[in-house]
Amino acid sequence: MKFTRRSFLRHSAATLSLTAIPSPGAHADKPKIRVGSCTLRLDQARQAGLDGVQLWAGGAADELDIYKADTRARLKTQIRETGLPICSLMLGLLNSYPLATDPRAPAWLQQSIEAAQDLGVPNILVAFFGKGDLQADRKIKEPEFASACRRIRDAAPRAHDAGVTLSIENLLSAEQNLRMLDTIGHEAVSLYYDVYNTGKSMKYDSPAEIRLLKGRITQIHYKNGPRYLDEDRPYFEAVTAAIREIRYSGWIVLETSSPSKDGVADGKRNGDFVRSLFA
Repeated sequence: MKFTRRSFLRHSAATLSLTAIPSPGAHADKPKIRVGSCTLRLDQARQAGLDGVQLWAGGAADELDIYKADTRARLKTQIRETGLPICSLMLGLLNSYPLATDPRAPAWLQQSIEAAQDLGVPNILVAFFGKGDLQADRKIKEPEFASACRRIRDAAPRAHDAGVTLSIENLLSAEQNLRMLDTIGHEAVSLYYDVYNTGKSMKYDSPAEIRLLKGRITQIHYKNGPRYLDEDRPYFEAVTAAIREIRYSGWIVLETSSPSKDGVADGKRNGDFVRSLFA
């Protein structure tokens, strides 16, 4: 068969375009998982081979530490130097000064949103443990629940405009958390799911809960008390299978201890294990 120059070029282009099209299943829609830490600094996370960190927003004060200009300037320098991002801010002070009842809490929520926007942080962990726990004997504390939902709902539009998700972490069951999310009713609010708090502390069926919460989880904590994650391999294999099943993409944040007292080495061991589960 003879080809003119024009027909040859047209034929070659078509061939190239066909070879560029992957065969079905060649590139499966594999969830993208990034592994971070809430116990290491940015430089330490880099040494451990992790992808980023979750940072504490600060203690109880009129102005959160993360809201201070010099704190954010220092963190921006660290982000540039390490090349790692901050995946979330953690409002752990709400465990002692509850969002539902402390008069300062709404301001802290707003400050953290502004700080997150400035630092390019997509997620804020809104904690409900200790004094901030929303349940007693596995039943919801209705007044506190209503107040917390109202305060989060009030902050949600600002979070949305800032490109930030408010992620609730608590000891409620999946069904109770779905009720909370539906009560708040805003797309900028989701769940921070901790597989240890649920499956180990509360004895919930974590894989079943994860499947029920499909599409409502924005970040996940992996931890195992004083042990390494790989020392409880069957549990984490079951949890990871559920996470893969719901097609979760995002951060797995290590809230892990350091049995060897070498945080970087232990962070690497735990991080490598998590990546092996999702490989």
